[in-house]
Amino acid sequence: MWVFGYGSLLWNPGFEYQEQSVATLPGWHRSFCMRSIHHRGTTDDPGLVLALDARDGSHCQGLALSVASVDWKRTLDYLRERELISSAYLEKVLPIRLANGRYVDALTYVIDPGHVQYCNLDVEEQAKIIARAVGGRGPNTEYLHNTASRLEKLGIKDADLDRLSARVRELTII
Repeated sequence: MWVFGYGSLLWNPGFEYQEQSVATLPGWHRSFCMRSIHHRGTTDDPGLVLALDARDGSHCQGLALSVASVDWKRTLDYLRERELISSAYLEKVLPIRLANGRYVDALTYVIDPGHVQYCNLDVEEQAKIIARAVGGRGPNTEYLHNTASRLEKLGIKDADLDRLSARVRELTII
């Protein structure tokens, strides 16, 4: 049983796992395309969180986490409570390629492009929102910078995320 992490699951999975591997998910793009009204913003002042947005010819590198069969039900319940809080994510099982070349199916949360929380904003607008938003799990900046830092430690390059992180740092310098 595998889970694919591309955002906060990279640095805060919140569940026990047996094995981890850098992995690639074809056909999807990591993007700050979901307004966060619970974890990193509020209904009055939404933040932004990452989601997987379908895009032909693209891919997303992230982290595959293997969960023991005995822990699967508890992990699935936990992930559904955490990730499906507003129904903006869709739960899918998608094929991913592990770093060793092996393909496995992984539980993956992708954006519902028809959901009211879906957005498509330019980098400057994303940066302005992330620089000021705060939600139930803390500042939106923490989410961005923790994700960027973990990707760097894993050796995963994401130029869009790096550019956004740098711009948010510029906006938050006092």
